[in-house]
Amino acid sequence: MGKTYIIGFPRIGEKRELKFALEDFWSGKISFDELENTAKALKKRHWEYQKKAGIDFISSNDFSFYDNMLDTTFMLGAIPERFRDLNGIEQYFAMARGSRDAVAMEMTKWFNTNYHYIVPELNENMDFKLDATKIISEYNEAKEIGVKTKINIIGLLTYLGLSKCDNGNCYDFIDKLLPLYEELLGAISTLDDEVVVQFDEPILVRGVNDILLSNLKKVYDRLALVSTKIKIAVVTYFEHINDSIATLCQTPIWAIGLDFVHGKENLKSLDIVAKSGKTLIAGIVNGRNIWKNDIDASLDTLNTIAKTVKKENILVSTSCSLLHSPYTLAYEQKMDDELKSWMSYGIEKLDEVSLIAKIFFAGFDSLNGDELSKYNETKDILLRKSTSTKINNRDVEQRLKELKKFERDDSFEDRISVQREVLGYGDLATTTIGSFPQTSELRATRLKFKKGEISEDIYNDYIKAYIDECIKIQEDIGIDVLVHGEPERNDMVEFFAERLNGYGFSSNGWVQSYGSRCVKPPFIYGDISRKGTLGYEWIVYAQSKTDKLVKGMLTGPVTMINWSFVREDIPRSLIATQIALVLSDEIDDLQKNGIKIVQVDEAAFKEGYPLREQNIPEYEKWAVESFKLSVSSARKETQIHTHMCYSEFNDIIKTIEAMDADVISIETARSGNELLKIFKEVGYKQEVGPGIYDIHSPRVPSVEEMKDQILALLEVLPKKQLWINPDCGLKTRKYEEVIPSLKNMVQAVKEVRGY
Repeated sequence: MGKTYIIGFPRIGEKRELKFALEDFWSGKISFDELENTAKALKKRHWEYQKKAGIDFISSNDFSFYDNMLDTTFMLGAIPERFRDLNGIEQYFAMARGSRDAVAMEMTKWFNTNYHYIVPELNENMDFKLDATKIISEYNEAKEIGVKTKINIIGLLTYLGLSKCDNGNCYDFIDKLLPLYEELLGAISTLDDEVVVQFDEPILVRGVNDILLSNLKKVYDRLALVSTKIKIAVVTYFEHINDSIATLCQTPIWAIGLDFVHGKENLKSLDIVAKSGKTLIAGIVNGRNIWKNDIDASLDTLNTIAKTVKKENILVSTSCSLLHSPYTLAYEQKMDDELKSWMSYGIEKLDEVSLIAKIFFAGFDSLNGDELSKYNETKDILLRKSTSTKINNRDVEQRLKELKKFERDDSFEDRISVQREVLGYGDLATTTIGSFPQTSELRATRLKFKKGEISEDIYNDYIKAYIDECIKIQEDIGIDVLVHGEPERNDMVEFFAERLNGYGFSSNGWVQSYGSRCVKPPFIYGDISRKGTLGYEWIVYAQSKTDKLVKGMLTGPVTMINWSFVREDIPRSLIATQIALVLSDEIDDLQKNGIKIVQVDEAAFKEGYPLREQNIPEYEKWAVESFKLSVSSARKETQIHTHMCYSEFNDIIKTIEAMDADVISIETARSGNELLKIFKEVGYKQEVGPGIYDIHSPRVPSVEEMKDQILALLEVLPKKQLWINPDCGLKTRKYEEVIPSLKNMVQAVKEVRGY
């Protein structure tokens, strides 16, 4: 049996082919058959790339039209009532995106990554029924081209642990769903003489209790006995599982996957694995970052493992699925050669796994000339990188040493009374989160400017015209606090990163965020400083076009980090401090030029949280400190807003309070008022803007629907504390959806104010 193993592979395509096919299907430009043909071509290519790289364990069922958690929900027949009048692919996409008559299922972050999954909704009235069609057909697709795959499946414990259910304890559904998993393995056992089934159980890295441990043993005791033709691998990633590995090793599974990149503590459990005699899938190539692997360091880790676990029981693997990595460096033809030499994307990581495995199992003497050259080249590149002048900036180091002011001078109570008087807004003030639709014409114009096909003056005139229209739309609708719409911004992180030293950019470094939504994170390779301004001039221009207040929009330091690929040679806390300093400078420029409200978005604040409780205090400390440093230049009368994306706030509400923003907007549209109640329970004093409609769905909510939502909010918090807004930016929506939605929102506020 082979020795190289890949947890999972990107599915969007090397040129985002799946994204474009999905969007064409949703807009009616292509049929579902054409979408399926694109998917089949992509899967074939992905399997062949991995086979060519010498990977022994290649996945099927890691592909999805939207999300693997949604696929699992579909497979189990866990269809919420509001979607049951639909069928097939229409039902599938309605669950993810909503329909004319039904709100989409909730979406949230996959552990501490920027990937989103669709949250299952379970209740006792569901008629669970297995549909294994997708899994079986994909396995056979691969088999037809000569690739025997392992089958990836979301583990039952992780599926339930990430679900929502009526009584709050979704593990109560174990006895209803475990038989379906057994039935699934029975169907899989007919596919071949032997099939490896990978169950993803990252829920274990969060820590376990007695209930989870007992269910862990119960589930895998039963699944491992379904068929002798099935070899079960339970894989974990993103952290260690030292408190559950002993229980897992007591079950009759074949292999255990451990992350030795982000879960170095796993090294402490090697003796348990060794005594069990199980195969160890050793994740030693980072699946979540873009930097070239330090082969010698990986070999050191593997050799440490081999002192306890027999070599013949070790498989060399990525730390997690390569879903979180860009596809290939092959199309990065514009990147600085030195920076590019430091990097490795998904395809390149396949080669790293193969090379490391060959050296580990057969020694350096087994390498051919090309392989030895690649090893030596990598070693030389990493040595030169460690001393590169592109990384260290003495001016930044000096400013950090001289830093004396770390936060604003005044308390919230003192600030808000001044702000209410100066800004003059009333109760239930309306606003939006920041961005307005990025039309195809806008994107094309920005691309022409980047390519040098139009002059800067022509481009600037176009952006000004967009802002003029955006301001007019908001004024006509009657929104209280306006935004400039962010037409100049390709991305809320990349736009600012382009104006900072120490940041780099790719042409094709796309990773999937959800569905067809892809992001192209910039990368931090050196010390951060401001090249000029961060673009405050556009906000000042927008303010000159209206007598209403216009919010300045910035991206906070934690989000800049969490939505970037990050250097690994210094602590993230230090990177956050560097970014905070440049944001503080920009806020000072904004207020000096007449901007009275500044929103510092921390959309990714929660997703950066450590998965292990003991590591949380350190993260919270530097995350809060960096936000407060960012806004430390704000005057008492300058109102600071922040925005946070899908988050469970119960466990971090005190941390949010400590950030001391004057107004926080949050996403609550898909989860009702559950998120908001915690603000009341803790006596939260600052103002809150709960999103009253879901912008991730194309549907236009009615006035009555939004009015009901506002009235529900007023049952939780008083109107003087509430702002009314959509739940996120409007960048991905179309104007024909945005304008009527905002009109309905403003009308709903007017009617509620009249009560």
